[in-house]
Amino acid sequence: MKLALALAAITGLVVPAVPAAAAPSASAPSAAAPSTAQLVARWTFDAGAVNGRVADASGRGGPALTTRTADAGVLRFDTATPSGRYVSFPTACATTATTCPRALLETASVANLNPGTRNFRWSARLLTVKTQITGSANVMQKGVANTTSQWKMQVGKTNGKAQCIVVGAGSPTVYIARSSASVADGTWHKVVCQRQGTALQVWIDDKLSGQATVPANLSISNTLPLRIGGPNFNTKTDMFHGRLDDVYAELG
Repeated sequence: MKLALALAAITGLVVPAVPAAAAPSASAPSAAAPSTAQLVARWTFDAGAVNGRVADASGRGGPALTTRTADAGVLRFDTATPSGRYVSFPTACATTATTCPRALLETASVANLNPGTRNFRWSARLLTVKTQITGSANVMQKGVANTTSQWKMQVGKTNGKAQCIVVGAGSPTVYIARSSASVADGTWHKVVCQRQGTALQVWIDDKLSGQATVPANLSISNTLPLRIGGPNFNTKTDMFHGRLDDVYAELG
């Protein structure tokens, strides 16, 4: 099976018939997501997009995601059992291309997505392969590192490792927790980024996989949108080329 995935990845992304595991409940107690955390937003993609919008599934009246595309980019809401549907982003195009199909999802800034100094975690189930990572593949991002505070999840280009990133307001310092192993292997992985006090952690499939130390007073709050699948629509940018499912955020 691994050999077949590797061969197929040469021309595109491999999609297994069934994800590695059913999407877990965001609020279920586990080492990566303590039961005291409050679910503030969740998008499962099970209902697809209605009039270009993906409804929040948290039950807390969270914001909807708006689909945005450029250069004929298309978001597909595909079926996978038993976990329901997931969203597929455009595949990477040739490095010599002058235009590339691009697509992302975004929602306006809301208070619960600006954690300040509070404990916060953001999570997604993802599937990608290394040949589809043309830059640092942005899974989700709110804020910009050099101009405002930021929290972000991405997959690194060099080794395909999951990266959890935070930048505090008024500081140029970027803090990164990297997973110990690649997640760009053609199978589904649950990635959780967690800021808890002075610890910034990355969890892979409910196991701690990397961490970094951040200041206790590091504050994350900005008026920029949350974007899923890419930071912007620049011709050459850090778009995510793969599949995502069960994207959520928890506060506290």
